[in-house]
Amino acid sequence: MALLSRLPRSRVFRWGALVLAVAVVAVVVVALLRGGSDAAAQAQKPDPEWCRPGTQRSSLCPHNKVFHAKEYAVHGDAFDCVGFASQADAQAVLRANPGDPNHLDDGGGVACRGLPEPRDTKPVAGAAQHFTCGSGDTRSALCPQPKRSFDPRYFLRYGNDAYDCPDFAGQADAQAVLRFAPADPNHLDDDKNGIACPDLPGPKDVKPVRRGTP
Repeated sequence: MALLSRLPRSRVFRWGALVLAVAVVAVVVVALLRGGSDAAAQAQKPDPEWCRPGTQRSSLCPHNKVFHAKEYAVHGDAFDCVGFASQADAQAVLRANPGDPNHLDDGGGVACRGLPEPRDTKPVAGAAQHFTCGSGDTRSALCPQPKRSFDPRYFLRYGNDAYDCPDFAGQADAQAVLRFAPADPNHLDDDKNGIACPDLPGPKDVKPVRRGTP
């Protein structure tokens, strides 16, 4: 304090502001490190004790290695998407019984598109055959009629890599989705040149989209 009293008031203010700034930065760094460690701990959190070895992998026991798709495909409409640990598990159940007694198919032979990774979006042909286009369904590979309305938001409703190029009726529709969401959550433009799904048939829209967040 004696040293500060000998300094000009403006210099005291500058030193005080510097000390305060350093303290704020330190608090922020500690909080980020703690948050990161908490997130890592959460990601590595083991299954509950009642998820004994041999318990089926599910949303309640997501780290269990045991999963038998047929067990989920023989009890009628007994399981919903929320019961699976990942989209790939739900797809395995649909693949085990394309009749889809659990009603997991979101259309086109792909189950539970909104579930997290790992993913398996290769369509199950037998399930796709059961799909019928409704009057209000957006244009897609399953409903390719040119006069059908198209809503790019349909292909962005899950906010993750839920749709692939073969889900679109034409390249222009995929480009419309990329134009609507340049962040490209569906990975329609993997080479990042601003053109989505160039190998799809016409109609075409090859005017590049400036990539990035909207």
